[in-house]
Amino acid sequence: MSRYPFQTIEPKWQAYWEQHKTFRATEDPEFPKERRRYVLDMFPYPSAEGLHVGHPEGYTATDIYCRYLRMNGYNVLHPMGFDSFGLPAENYALKTGAHPARTTEANIARFTRQIKSLGFSYDWDRCLSTCEPSYYRFTQRLFLLLYKKGLAYEAETPINWCPSCLTGLANEEVKDGRCERCGSAVTRKTIRQWLLRITAYAERLLEDLDALDWPESVKVMQRNWIGRSEGGEISFRIAGRDGTPTGDALAVYTTRPDTLYGATYLAVAPEHPLAAKLASPEQKQATEAYAARAARKSDLERSALAKDKSGVFTGSYALNPANGALIPVWLADYVLVTYGTGAIMAVPAHDERDWDFARAFGLPAVKVVASEAELRAAGVSAAELRDESRAKGIKEKHPELFEAAECTPAYGYAINSDWCDGLPTTAAKEFILSKLEGEGVGKKAVNYKLRDWVFSRQRYWGEPIPLMHCPKCGCVPLAEEDLPLELPRVESYQPTGTGESPLAGIAGWVNAACPACGGKAKRETNTMPQWAGSCWYFLRYLDPQNAAEFASKAAVDYWMPVDLYVGGAEHAVLHLLYARFWHKALYDLGAVGTPEPFKRLVNQGMITSFAYQRANKTLVPADCVSEVAPDAFVERGTGEKLERVVAKMSKSLKNVVNPDDAVREYGADSVRLYEMFMGPLEASKPWNTQGLIGVHRFLEKVWA
Repeated sequence: MSRYPFQTIEPKWQAYWEQHKTFRATEDPEFPKERRRYVLDMFPYPSAEGLHVGHPEGYTATDIYCRYLRMNGYNVLHPMGFDSFGLPAENYALKTGAHPARTTEANIARFTRQIKSLGFSYDWDRCLSTCEPSYYRFTQRLFLLLYKKGLAYEAETPINWCPSCLTGLANEEVKDGRCERCGSAVTRKTIRQWLLRITAYAERLLEDLDALDWPESVKVMQRNWIGRSEGGEISFRIAGRDGTPTGDALAVYTTRPDTLYGATYLAVAPEHPLAAKLASPEQKQATEAYAARAARKSDLERSALAKDKSGVFTGSYALNPANGALIPVWLADYVLVTYGTGAIMAVPAHDERDWDFARAFGLPAVKVVASEAELRAAGVSAAELRDESRAKGIKEKHPELFEAAECTPAYGYAINSDWCDGLPTTAAKEFILSKLEGEGVGKKAVNYKLRDWVFSRQRYWGEPIPLMHCPKCGCVPLAEEDLPLELPRVESYQPTGTGESPLAGIAGWVNAACPACGGKAKRETNTMPQWAGSCWYFLRYLDPQNAAEFASKAAVDYWMPVDLYVGGAEHAVLHLLYARFWHKALYDLGAVGTPEPFKRLVNQGMITSFAYQRANKTLVPADCVSEVAPDAFVERGTGEKLERVVAKMSKSLKNVVNPDDAVREYGADSVRLYEMFMGPLEASKPWNTQGLIGVHRFLEKVWA
């Protein structure tokens, strides 16, 4: 059988495509809008490890689609670039002792070679890298647009702090209480930060999901992250032990105002602005110590349902506006200052966290909701509960219905709630909020879990924020003609760990003249997060050589929105939410013509690899494993039996499959075909070299 000579055929045609710019896209005005397609892969971060076989899966799928479209007469834009700023590149450079600019340049060259060796039909004339000054000049300009629109602001704020990376992290960068990048346990730290008002777009980010052709699982993740809820804001007057009001009040957000009669204490976040004032002289030392301990915990640790509840009594009380009852005010770290008002009314009978806290500290629980099943079991109707003359008899006959023996579901009919008794939950909500609003102590409110985006990093390898701090003029933006504000090329860029960027120690760069008054001023020393460059890169592909603007209006109108966007599900919240936010802000400014950037989204599944697992479920690097019989393995040095399992490809597990080896041995066509024959694009599946060999044999039969 004749062997398929891929070693000569593939390089020949790849060289031809590059020389003749076969896949270069042009804005031909003759092409009608309905026959243009913008097909985009999520651009890679150019790591030192290079590509693994998971990358080409999505690239192959979009390549097939683009070639199909071109053969059917479509004008297709299909670009590629590199997401090259951020912590991974800097951490690698710190580990190796090389400068991140040099390592990133080398990594991009390696990625480019690997991608080209697979024969994808990209328009390489549009290639970009987010760490190039010619690119981040426009990232800085777009940031200034947000700043001037009031969407960027500076604040002293408690943030997630990674003690290993020595920088602040956005909430989205914390996974299970640990830094997404390095795995270190995250703590809380209050430092000066720049934030973006993504919360100003919460409602639109939520509503516009409905019109997108995206996987429902991604939409659900975005909806849950935004976390819209409807309820009420209720004011509790603070009082002394004798019930005398002090003049202060705590605002509480709740989705269940109908359970107000069941509130037996207030819980306040340790960082709440009123926390120190609430502490009585006797409790001052205890509250300060507790607040200090809470500051060392991440939000996830504090809000975990399974954790033991901790708290401290402030020495203050509050008056329940429903019945005037005097209830204690506690500091509790399961309450987050970043959610709602930073204070909650605790209803132990109907909330698991409140129930656990009340049991831990001997606080009462008052049942204020009875389920329909409970009423049916007692032979009682809601109408009877509404009848004041009969309610007393029902309590005497069925005391178990009104007692909080355990935490029960909080939906049904109001009980132990005076004039709300017998009302179904929805009606009770409306009724009590209306009454509180009439008394000036409550109002309807909408709340979001989404927090403003922490947009500064205390590191070196990122876009400098183009702002100056002047003692006379305050915060002053740089003029457009002064952009890009380039990173200073220095050899030492170690993180300080003090809350300041390494840039703060470079006097020749920090100290500069104020753009407004010409006096002595200092540059902003925090840098932007990695997400800054990826928020808008799809727009720069449209017009990458334009030196005057990020893209011409004609180019934006010609191609946008992206028709098909393909990438990993790990970006379901972070990148997609941030990109949608920036795009909507640019839409409001008239810079783009569509409210959403990505029309259709497809998440490729993860390609996994075999790994080896001990009996205790810990994994063993592949180079520490011996095969003693077919499908029987032991760990060298210990002789412990190992099970072969499927796991994510990991450098530490030595189970990463390099596409270079596969291309060299079997050719790019074999790799691409096998990537598509492994299974549905959206499904996760294990790499098996035997399958690659089978596909290669098939191609040899076709050739023969």
